[in-house]
Amino acid sequence: MRPLMRWLAATALALAAAAAQAGRSCEEKPAEPAAVEQGMALAVATVKQLDASGAQVLMLARAGQDLGKYGLRYSHLGFVYRDSGPNGKPVWRVMHKLNHCGTAESALYRQGVGEFFLDRPYRYEAAFVVLEPALQARLLPILRDNQRVARMNERHYSMVAYPWSTTYQQSNQWALETLAMAAGDAQDRRQAQAWLQRQGYVPTTLKLGAFTRLGARVTAANVAFDDHPNEKRFSDRIETATVDSIFDWLPRAGFGATPVTVR
Repeated sequence: MRPLMRWLAATALALAAAAAQAGRSCEEKPAEPAAVEQGMALAVATVKQLDASGAQVLMLARAGQDLGKYGLRYSHLGFVYRDSGPNGKPVWRVMHKLNHCGTAESALYRQGVGEFFLDRPYRYEAAFVVLEPALQARLLPILRDNQRVARMNERHYSMVAYPWSTTYQQSNQWALETLAMAAGDAQDRRQAQAWLQRQGYVPTTLKLGAFTRLGARVTAANVAFDDHPNEKRFSDRIETATVDSIFDWLPRAGFGATPVTVR
């Protein structure tokens, strides 16, 4: 292992336990060195491309879960932005929303890029979108401010939260609504959602039958369907915010560039 990777892996092992508590996995097992090395290798490759982009704020995605059966490539989205480190040198930080393991609660987390990829992803692949410069300038002070960045956050979490309701919120939806707050001067979640509709955002429609919905609701605390309109829910059409739908919308609406893949 090269010196940089060896140092990163050692640092990551010390962080892995804390990251697991905030991340997707509920498994109580220590991080395997090979998984840590793969995650940190992806982090190093991602940072190199972030540096080369010349951007200050981007949207960063990971493939935490296998969503292939729904035609989706990525599962989780956050903002990655340039900040000042303890020694004054620039560093990249990720601001994103995470569901507390086994509960219907969530919170916002500010992490390093390495921590972002420590959650035993299904596939070691990332993707990012460079946001439009004026939008970057509006988002950067928000992402650095704990109070402002939490303005759109709703702690009640559902993995399939309806994107035009304020009852629940999932991780991708928080990122999308925070972008709307910056770009559209939205003051609350309803205003953010109205702005997104005017800008032509289209959520992903998942085909989930009654038995699938019932099983998910009974067995998972972080899944709810009661915020979805009855006419859509009972016709097996579950709309929710996904990374793929957001990455498709950003360049179409003029708010970001074409997504870049990192492997």
